[in-house]
Amino acid sequence: MVDVQTETVIRSPLERVAAYAADPDHAPEWYVNIKSVEWQTPKPLALGSRIAFQADFLGRRLAYVYEIAEYRPGRLLVMRTADGPFPMETTYVWEPAEGGSTRMLLRNRGNPSGFSRLFAPFMAAMMRRANRKDLKAIKRILEGQAR
Repeated sequence: MVDVQTETVIRSPLERVAAYAADPDHAPEWYVNIKSVEWQTPKPLALGSRIAFQADFLGRRLAYVYEIAEYRPGRLLVMRTADGPFPMETTYVWEPAEGGSTRMLLRNRGNPSGFSRLFAPFMAAMMRRANRKDLKAIKRILEGQAR
């Protein structure tokens, strides 16, 4: 099992951070590995929405579809792969932090199978590194816009 959790505090209001992060169209702006996004269901984001992503990870181009499994605007978003090479669940949690800031938690977990199971510890380390870069990028974007 791969289970990677990272978090940051963003000096921007919770509603703004959550709205930006929960919009899949913004993903290529702040996710290091995501190159493109395509909605497979009508907007806006809702329970059951399906979004196709193209990403580069560990030197490979990956295509996968996430389905929104749980969504509480401004609080929680849980997406699960409906189609793709590696079963994965991604969770965002947003909480108020001191001074009108927002604590954002990003969690990825999945259960590699077959040959990829051997690389789970390496994949976890690479995912943690990518997630830290992702949170650093969203923090830079939203704090820069807040000024």
